[in-house]
Amino acid sequence: MWTGMALLRFLSLLFVALALVPAGAHLMELVHKISMPAAEYLTVQKLYRGWSLAAIVVIGALLSTAALAVTLRGQSPAFVWALLAFACIVATQVVFWTVTYPVNQATSNWTMLPSDWESLRARWEYSHAGSAVLNLAALVSTIVAILSAER
Repeated sequence: MWTGMALLRFLSLLFVALALVPAGAHLMELVHKISMPAAEYLTVQKLYRGWSLAAIVVIGALLSTAALAVTLRGQSPAFVWALLAFACIVATQVVFWTVTYPVNQATSNWTMLPSDWESLRARWEYSHAGSAVLNLAALVSTIVAILSAER
């Protein structure tokens, strides 16, 4: 049977890995979407309706990496890696709320295009790319924290 610490490690890995999935998808699509004409871009953006449910995974990643860091305090370097994983997940939220979300609001979640839509598209796409890099760093940090923790 799993101990509480084993379950926490599993959940941290699971949620951080799942948080990378949508961010990674955005990153992989960027090269093809960044130069699309307006009508095509709006059509493609319709695919993201319902992606707000990914917030469940992000909350899980935030809570589990915070708990992992707390349980690993006093175990350097595992604690530092767990804290870095948590900080990276927090940073993805800073990017979302300061860059991505305002663009979503300006475009009514990409149902209309204001006159500066191309600059908004660039902000939106590159904010997701940055979040993907942060999510990858969080995943690597979580793995290293777990592997370097005392058993």
